Amino acid sequence: MANKDDELILVVPSEIIFQKQKWQGLKTDNLDYYLDLIKNNYEFKRRGDAENDPSFQQIIPYILFSFKNQKENEEPKFFAYKYIKNAGETRLINNDYQLGVGGHINKEDISDNTDILEQGMMREWEEEVDFKGKFLNKKLVGIINDDSREVEQVHLGLVYHFVGDSPDISIKETDKMEGKMLGQKEISENISHSPWMQIVYKEYLLK
Repeated sequence: MANKDDELILVVPSEIIFQKQKWQGLKTDNLDYYLDLIKNNYEFKRRGDAENDPSFQQIIPYILFSFKNQKENEEPKFFAYKYIKNAGETRLINNDYQLGVGGHINKEDISDNTDILEQGMMREWEEEVDFKGKFLNKKLVGIINDDSREVEQVHLGLVYHFVGDSPDISIKETDKMEGKMLGQKEISENISHSPWMQIVYKEYLLK
């Protein structure tokens, strides 16, 4: 099995990303500017090297998925998942739910005439979840920068909100994770305390 540290992942120099400003939390304006900046300045670095190098930002698509039952006039429910014991990602394991699906963009995501960010995002989505319906909307809603911990300092989150026409969604890796649809109240009671999850919850879901 290939070592994760040897993967070639998409990064952008921090000085380019933050040349206009550095922010803390969720940035929701000038998003097209930052997408263009990423697409025009990305390179690939070995993951093991990038994890300890704050001079580069690892670009991580972070997808929220929601479904709203129009007939019942319910509030939207969001797909949430949690890691279960023996899942390997020890720094992520707890009893709380995460909402964001996603991960690194790899060199293999390069394809002729396609958007590498879109390609990498959808590959991650398809690897992680099985969604039987259709998308009504897919939108970039913000970009997370968080300097509160070393792990977050080297990652930049592209937060997308996917809206589906069905709640028929499930986790593929059932040996590692379990997933369910949660309403706002359930999210507030079960949400992970990880910095990114808290930022998304407070600066997007509660707005």
